[in-house]
Amino acid sequence: MTNTGPLSGIRVLDLSAYIAAPYGCTLLADQGAEVIKVEPPQGDNLRAYPSTLKSEGRAFLGVNRGKSSIMLDLKQAPARKVLMRLLCDADVMVHNFRPGVPEKLGIGYESLKLLNERLIYCAVTGYGESGPLKKKAGYDQVLQTMTGICTLQGTKDKPQIVYGSVVDYYAAALLAGGVSSALYQRERTGKGEFVGISLLRSALAMQSARFVWAADEPRSAYRDMRSGGITGLYPTREGSLYISANTAHFWAALCELIGLPELAANPRYDSVRHRAEHAAELVPKVSLALLAHSAREWEAIFGESVPCAAALEIEDMFDHPQVLAEEIVETYQHSIVGKYRGLSRAIKFQEAGKSVVRPAPAFGEHSQEILVNLGYDVAEIAELRSSGATL
Repeated sequence: MTNTGPLSGIRVLDLSAYIAAPYGCTLLADQGAEVIKVEPPQGDNLRAYPSTLKSEGRAFLGVNRGKSSIMLDLKQAPARKVLMRLLCDADVMVHNFRPGVPEKLGIGYESLKLLNERLIYCAVTGYGESGPLKKKAGYDQVLQTMTGICTLQGTKDKPQIVYGSVVDYYAAALLAGGVSSALYQRERTGKGEFVGISLLRSALAMQSARFVWAADEPRSAYRDMRSGGITGLYPTREGSLYISANTAHFWAALCELIGLPELAANPRYDSVRHRAEHAAELVPKVSLALLAHSAREWEAIFGESVPCAAALEIEDMFDHPQVLAEEIVETYQHSIVGKYRGLSRAIKFQEAGKSVVRPAPAFGEHSQEILVNLGYDVAEIAELRSSGATL
């Protein structure tokens, strides 16, 4: 497939499942890479996740846009031979097998270096490449719980999950950045690289503002990065409104526009820290004032003077004027689902041009096309299918 974008001409083999690694490959596709998703006979597990869409998992559609799909049963030697042909000309391979599994399949890093010395080999794991937990399966919410995200979202006695697979999506961004850096390094050295991404490192990296422990601090030191004070969600006459007014300028504007200018003039509230210290005094006053209008009306009143947002639902984003102006929504035509709207691209380039936008693939949709491009003839493809090595 011809494409544009800064990664045009780069071929990525995506052997992964779920969210973190597949979405990292999607971010590469967004930037112009050709991404071939290699799926096992049962397909990516995300296809079978609960969904109100009957014919395909909604999560799979959102996580795997812009790819081709081929089914290969890598437990069979003929399928592994197909994969090796693909790897000979690939620029990047991404998987999220547990340590040890790639070696059993003959696709460990050391083996593939001999096959293709320019290959960027990216492995996504739960806990990393070493240590006592390296062979353990890791998942987003498991790592959230382990790394303190849940106790900071809730409390030590009543931890709370942050829904939305935030660790997975952050790991995906690290994957796209790490692979792109390795491709840049290859331009200088001519050789490939191993790129390791783990959910453990991702979960701690996204908490870097919290993950600081000075030598003289006690364990009980408050490490959260929330500013406190008046910043937060408030009920209004209709709907909820989030306000962020940490700077002196925004604080003064907020007080003026809600009819409490005396708060801004009070030296007891003249900094974020002071406002946090006196939150018990300030929050009730601000809360009462905000009941005068609806959340949408406050958005209009505050305009650009106070950073704020009415609490909306994701469905509201499809037709939001700012989202439409940024061309974030794309209309796709899927071979099974039919027409649907979804995210277009997460990164914008001015000079490199826009990459081709395609929907997530149906299971094994491009098996025939990929095999033909690899040089397999009709009889060979029929034999692969009859053996169950591919669709």
